[in-house]
Amino acid sequence: MIVRPHVSEKTTNQVDQNNEISFVVLRESNKSEIKKAFEHLFEEDVERVNTHINHKGLKIASIKLSQAGKADDIAIRIGIF
Repeated sequence: MIVRPHVSEKTTNQVDQNNEISFVVLRESNKSEIKKAFEHLFEEDVERVNTHINHKGLKIASIKLSQAGKADDIAIRIGIF
């Protein structure tokens, strides 16, 4: 479901400013499946999931977390920062 973190200047700013973290996901996956997979992997509550397909054909999921500051903790845990 979740393939890898999507790291760019914009996504690292979203971690700090919006408590959001972005991942490349399987193209067949839907928002509810992504939410369940993220909550299972990281044991954190998700407020919402937005998805889009970029110009390279990858599906990107922006996941907003319920608790403030948790995106920073997860980013550090998976090695983005």
